[in-house]
Parts: sequence; C-alpha cells; structure tokens
Amino acid sequence: MAPLPPRPFPSPDTLYPVILPDGTLHKGTVFLSAAITNPNIQVGDYTYASAHVPPQDWAFHLAPYLYPQSPEVLRIGKFCQIADGVTFITSSANHRYDGFSSFPFAVFLDMDRKRPSMPDAGPDTSIGDDVWIGQGATILPGADIGSGCIIGAKSVVSGHIPPYTIVAGNPAKPLRRRFDDATCAKLLEIAWWDWPIDVIVQNEAAICGGDLKVLLHAQRTDL
Repeated sequence: MAPLPPRPFPSPDTLYPVILPDGTLHKGTVFLSAAITNPNIQVGDYTYASAHVPPQDWAFHLAPYLYPQSPEVLRIGKFCQIADGVTFITSSANHRYDGFSSFPFAVFLDMDRKRPSMPDAGPDTSIGDDVWIGQGATILPGADIGSGCIIGAKSVVSGHIPPYTIVAGNPAKPLRRRFDDATCAKLLEIAWWDWPIDVIVQNEAAICGGDLKVLLHAQRTDL
C-alpha cells in the first residue's frame, strides 16, 4: 500500500483540527477562532483549547463572566495552547469593594451599570502569541501575558508577565525567563506566528528546536 500523502495543516477556521488515527475528529480540541462567536473575545489564528469533556459553549467555558453587555474584552493571540480547565476571570466578575459592602445590589434590581453598587468598567485581559496555559490555570481580570510565556498548571495569574517568562503558583510568580534578553527581543522581532502557515510548517524544526539562526535566515529569504 502506498503511503498516504502528507496532510496539509488545517486552516484556522477549522472547528475540529485534530484527526485521530482511526479518521475520526477529536471533539475535545478546537481552534477557538472557529468555535467562539462572542464579540468580546478576540482570538488569533491557530489558537486552540482542549477539554476532556467538550463544552457546548466554548466562550462560556473559558470566560464565564464575559457577558454580552460586558464592557471589557478578552484578547488572545495566535498559536496559543489552552489546556483543560483554564478559566479567564474577566473584569465583569468584579464587585465594588471600596465602600462598606461588596454586595452587588444592581444584579438583583435592573442590572444598570450606573447604580452605585456596580463597579466601574475594568481593564481588558490580554494574552500574547504562542502562550501555553497549563491545566486548571486561572487568569485574573486585567492580566497582560506576553508572547511566548508558559503558565504552570493551577496557577493564578494577574498583572503584567513579560514575554517568554515561565510562571507558576498561587499567586503566580516568575520562575525564570525562557531565554536571555537578546534572544527574547529577536524572537519578538521575528514574530514567526505572523508568517504564512506553509513557511511556519517548513521551519517547524527550527521553531520547536530553538534554532535562531535558521529562523533569521527564513525571515530574510522566505518572506
């Protein structure tokens, strides 16, 4: 039997991009740009999420407090990897707590954001490109996670995380930078995630194997 031709990389609008050896689609992994219609969630190409029990509503599964009337936005870059159980706690989950009580009276009245028990609109949440978020991690309102970061399982992340930083814990703390400052700067300049997908696949070994020289050459010659 002749070998099967290589399978082309799935397009970013593919809902179920993983094909199992028996030819069936793996329903537990989706490209989020194809799975989410919530206008308050902006997702880059090829970013995927996985769940052991696939949800019917991926937007609600990931960001349960991002309501249609929410003023904030959740931005997730390209080629991010989101493991099972990750939750984005966006700003609309907040209560006002600068007074004597944090009780959200408005929720049980008319949901008017101008009522005194409602907090001011909170910050957006931003995830860079090529970020790996481990199982069960919680991303808190307003987190700003740079490209290339790795978030440890069960971490609780807030604030600004510089690119290519590994963080873990509750609260999450930086463990180390993945590369030296010069390499991080060069990788952000190369921004391989913005290349055409065929060029990315051609340079899979260099991207995953950490060959900066090859990526620099590809940037000069293939683009």
